[in-house]
Amino acid sequence: MAAFKETKFPANAPVADKALGWVDDRFPLSKLWNDQWGQYYAPKNFNFWYIFGSLAMLVLVLQIVTGIFLTMHYKPDANLAFGSVEYIMREVPWGWLVRYMHSTGASAFFIIVYLHMTRGLLYGSYRKPRELIWLFGFAIFLCLMAEAFFGYLLPWGQMSYWGAQVIVNLFGAIPFIGPDLSLWIRGDYVVSDATLNRFFAFHVIAIPLVLLGLVAAHLIALHEVGSNNPDGIEVKETLGPDGHPLDSIPSHPYYSAHDLFGVSVFLLIFSAVVFFAPEMGGYFLEYNNFIPADSLKTPAHIAPTWYFTPFYSVLRATTADFMYVLMGAIALYVAFIWVTTRLPFLVKAAIAVVSLLVIIGMLPQVLDAKFWGVVLFGSSVMIIAALPWLDKSPVKSIRYRPDWHKYVYIVFGLSFVTLGYLGTQLPTALFTALSQVCTLLYFGFFMLMPWWSSMGTFKPVPKRVTFQPH
Repeated sequence: MAAFKETKFPANAPVADKALGWVDDRFPLSKLWNDQWGQYYAPKNFNFWYIFGSLAMLVLVLQIVTGIFLTMHYKPDANLAFGSVEYIMREVPWGWLVRYMHSTGASAFFIIVYLHMTRGLLYGSYRKPRELIWLFGFAIFLCLMAEAFFGYLLPWGQMSYWGAQVIVNLFGAIPFIGPDLSLWIRGDYVVSDATLNRFFAFHVIAIPLVLLGLVAAHLIALHEVGSNNPDGIEVKETLGPDGHPLDSIPSHPYYSAHDLFGVSVFLLIFSAVVFFAPEMGGYFLEYNNFIPADSLKTPAHIAPTWYFTPFYSVLRATTADFMYVLMGAIALYVAFIWVTTRLPFLVKAAIAVVSLLVIIGMLPQVLDAKFWGVVLFGSSVMIIAALPWLDKSPVKSIRYRPDWHKYVYIVFGLSFVTLGYLGTQLPTALFTALSQVCTLLYFGFFMLMPWWSSMGTFKPVPKRVTFQPH
């Protein structure tokens, strides 16, 4: 075993340096800081799209801190939960502020994460060698959805109660195991005190632990292969005499100042919402959630919080009539694969057989539309994870793709936003038809990506990054 050797400092060295040296001899504090940020070299052409990663970290810390203070007064009991939230809002000093920061932070988290994912989509940040970073990020997104869902029940208001009832009942549509699975999730035959207790445990302990581990894995994987940039160029391929990429700069102090500016703008907007519009017109905090949960009184319109509504719209769009459209779409897709690809015959045949079985399963005599709605609901989320293998473009960044690719992204973005809006509205015939069109556009973007992403005339990618001061 090697002998312990302590770092020596001059007698007149600052006390802080001596203290840091003492810690570094026993724990790699300085090494961790330098590896993960202080001396981590990032591409010099980052733009404003690259502030959302650090903002997500800020909001994560904000949610954990405010959540800790809320649990000091919250009571996970069906008879006391709603009253404890009201007590926090009215009696606990600054309790209203902590609660509004937490509720606004939940929406802010999803806004930031959606923008962070948009940046990855635009600049190809999921492409080789960053597939694992994307998968870790997608797992974080799933954890956030679970965390938000479990936390949504805790205020024990009308929309919390009935929203949880509807979502949990979706699992009942799964053949064979559905009813038992729904019963296991609820812990009772209806959403009750048992459900509230287990959702509280998942929201406060289980999911945050998994989330923190995934965030650490996401950052470690990112710093192992290096950050992407708006040009989609691998800066590590051009090194300087010092061994660092020529087109990179140290994260500190350059991107520290860059991110601090973004944090300042975010906190200004965040504070304005918290102090002046914490309910955000009923989108951040629904009006029905200020009414105690009543199992005997169903709200006129049950809808999840806005950040779930794009996927919820996909669920509602899957009606019995729409199943025939989906059958036709699947048949056309298989025919398209047969005509346009050079896959081995056995692979094509396997795809055709599986698709035929799915089409048979979509017949109303076999499986009802509710089951397929749950399948599409889950698929609309899970398909995002497949992006690294669906995109066949020879370039990463949208800057060097054909101009018409931008319109494909715009149509996809508009369909996603439209689905989100329709999920907050009553399902009229017109809105249902519109959500079905947007559902087809949403899935078409991903399912046809192997073809459209490689089509067109691509612009030449420079060997060095193009930097524009901003």
